Order: sequence, then C-alpha cells, then structure tokens
Amino acid sequence: MKAFFAMLCLIAATGAIHAKTAFTGPDLSGTYACQGDDAAEGQYTATVTLTLVPEQSVGTNGAYSFKLEVPGFGAYPGHAASQGTMAAIYFANTDPSTQDFGTGIASFKKNKLGKWTFTKYYHQPAYKGGNHGFERCTQR
Repeated sequence: MKAFFAMLCLIAATGAIHAKTAFTGPDLSGTYACQGDDAAEGQYTATVTLTLVPEQSVGTNGAYSFKLEVPGFGAYPGHAASQGTMAAIYFANTDPSTQDFGTGIASFKKNKLGKWTFTKYYHQPAYKGGNHGFERCTQR
C-alpha cells in the first residue's frame, strides 16, 4: 500500500494527473467557402467544414474534425488542432492511390461582418513529387 501511495504522489508531482480545463478558445467551427491556388493544379474553389471536438479541447487549445471538398478532386477528411486563432491542419484525399495528403497552417480572424476567415498555407510531401499551395476561406 505504501508503494502504491508513493507512486500516486510521484505521478501527481510530475503533473501526469491533472484536472481538465474547460475550452476557452475561440470556436472556429463552421462551413467555409474557399479559393485556392495550388502549385500543381492551379486555381480552385472548395468548401471546408470545421467542427469542434469539445471533449478533446482544453484551455485555448481546440481539437477539430476537418473536411475539405474540392469539385473534381473529391473529399479530404482530416483533423485540426488550434491554439487561439492559429491552427495546424492535416488532410488526405479519400483515394489513397493519389498520395494527395498534406499538412497546413492557418491563421484565423474575423471580417467586418463578424464571420471567421482564414488563410492557409499547405505542404504535400508526396503529391506529384511534392506540392504546396494557399487557401483563403470565409465562413458562410
């Protein structure tokens, strides 16, 4: 019993046990209309859907499900992690044979109408030998 209590004290002292803090960051959830510019494919339009995952969001850090839909290319489900108004985003085309997957970083802000907007830079290490692009999106 003493060993068990000592182990609990050690875990508590190292911070391995902690109470979850409620999510206090901005909720970036919504459907967004996007304009993109892809180095390999050129200009395109897309729709992004971001949905907060409250049980995985803590403090100013948000967890999101992410889905990008691009006409002619398909769906790119993924996930995002935010800290305040910055988010890291992973996405992958539902057809794995295309190797059309990547990681992006997005900066969010509100426009004059109070809608969220974001600009995302993304990198795709395998698509067509390596690729990158930008998206500019506005919440509907």
